[in-house]
Amino acid sequence: MKLSKFGTPLLLAALTFGSSTLVADDYVIDTKGAHAFIQFRVQHLGYSWLYGRFNEFSGKFSYDEAAPEKATIEVNINTASVDSNHAERDKHLRSDDFLDVNKYPQAKFVSTSYIPGDNGKGVLKGKLTLHGVTKPVEIEVENIGAGKDPWGGYRRGFEGKTRFAMADFGIMKNLGPKSKDVEMILSLEGIKQ
Repeated sequence: MKLSKFGTPLLLAALTFGSSTLVADDYVIDTKGAHAFIQFRVQHLGYSWLYGRFNEFSGKFSYDEAAPEKATIEVNINTASVDSNHAERDKHLRSDDFLDVNKYPQAKFVSTSYIPGDNGKGVLKGKLTLHGVTKPVEIEVENIGAGKDPWGGYRRGFEGKTRFAMADFGIMKNLGPKSKDVEMILSLEGIKQ
């Protein structure tokens, strides 16, 4: 096939444009440097808030500033690493009354979609697996920032908040009507790969 005098430049332009399509950046959540946290809180009998966290988790996310709606994330949590700053309570939280960590050693969140909003905020939808039950959840997300770090890398951070009923995940221990829901706060800083 013979190309016209305009064919060759057009073909080169098409190949160049096609090869420069934007690709999302991949990040690993920085748990090694303790720049990421998964925390929770639940009301204690309706009189105060009990706070805790998971000390061991890992994950990764993908984000493209030009197409934030394509963002994805996956997080795996070691449920036995629950820490409420009280050894006896943590033992109870690990028992079959709550997390049943011997039977369900891992919790997991996998995103299914992201809906960007205004001012760096949005809604992340996905599936949370906890206590052997997988349910859809929505996380309100805020883009905290991104940029170079002092060690020659590039980082990006988000904070997310969600709320769900423990009974939805088969955790039936009754601590009173004001204690049925758990709020989770996820502060995640990722290192670009």
